[in-house]
Amino acid sequence: MMRSRDIHATTAGMLLIAATAASLVATALLGSLLDGPGFLAGVSQHQDRMLTAGLFQLVAAFTSAAIAISFYPVLRTYAAGMALGSVGFRLIEGVFYALSAVGTLVLVALSDQLSASGVIGATTQVSGELVRDLREAAAVAGVLAFYTGGTLYYLVFFRSRLIPRWLSIWGLAGTTFGAIGALLVLFRAIDTMSGPQVALNVPIGVQEIVLAVWLIWKGFSTTVPAPVADPGTPLTHARA
Repeated sequence: MMRSRDIHATTAGMLLIAATAASLVATALLGSLLDGPGFLAGVSQHQDRMLTAGLFQLVAAFTSAAIAISFYPVLRTYAAGMALGSVGFRLIEGVFYALSAVGTLVLVALSDQLSASGVIGATTQVSGELVRDLREAAAVAGVLAFYTGGTLYYLVFFRSRLIPRWLSIWGLAGTTFGAIGALLVLFRAIDTMSGPQVALNVPIGVQEIVLAVWLIWKGFSTTVPAPVADPGTPLTHARA
């Protein structure tokens, strides 16, 4: 049992690092390429950069969904419903991130018209702006799904004490701040990747790296309250 827990903890820790790294690399590669009305010209000049960003977005999509899946076998023992919900929302997150990545690749295809003729028609420009807006909307939807799924498994962590409670509380605070930032972007109160949104996402970004290191180094707690199978059954403690 302990060996199985160690494997799940290490796997989750590595996935957390991979998802965070892939997301940061994709964001850095995209930079300001998609800003402004004539952004397709910039995309045409940096197609390799865009394609690489799309690849890292896909990696982020798959690893993000896999995080909750790796937690599930352990968390379902303590709160099956919330554990399953976290998997569901993070799968939704992965789907929307993948859609955003596809949007990135479609923009590269649209920019080929400029590469071929040197001119982008009005229809292509409008199509490009539509794809850009749709990929950004998909990214926001994915982020909101992430914060919902993350909140669910941090609640289970808090109740079960599989990780230190200060780390669970930090995670819950981080998902709350991040969700506020995503909602502000959704309702156009702030811009995507603006200073306020980045600041609101820093707590969960740092927390997930700390959590990853903790899981790889320490794993899940070896002394936690045993799940209560029956409301009338007294709470006991068990060492895994």
